[in-house]
Amino acid sequence: QVQLVESGGGLVQAGGSLRLSCAASGRTFSNYAMGWFRQAPGKERELVAKISWSGRSTSYADSVKGRFTISRDNARNTVYLQMNSLKHEDTAVYYCAQSRDTNWNSPYDYWGQGTQVTVSS
Repeated sequence: QVQLVESGGGLVQAGGSLRLSCAASGRTFSNYAMGWFRQAPGKERELVAKISWSGRSTSYADSVKGRFTISRDNARNTVYLQMNSLKHEDTAVYYCAQSRDTNWNSPYDYWGQGTQVTVSS
């Protein structure tokens, strides 16, 4: 059974930073792509960032390019999302997810419980 547990969310002022972590267990972490998604109240879930199995390739939503950085530490079975220059519109519940298989373009079938990020004005 795959388990993903997020941490690091909280309240931050606009312009500030947060670092989210997601610890994975249940299958070999390094074999799979990982992604961060978010969902704001009244909005659809969106992909924020994803990272390949090796960490050598990353991809970002246009809205966060230049501000957010996804990374992973396969030795620790952990994926991170460093969020800088936060804006009010970044407020959402953030979820980490693991891909169905080795292809990072495959669906993400395994999900964490989410962590709240709130950016004040």
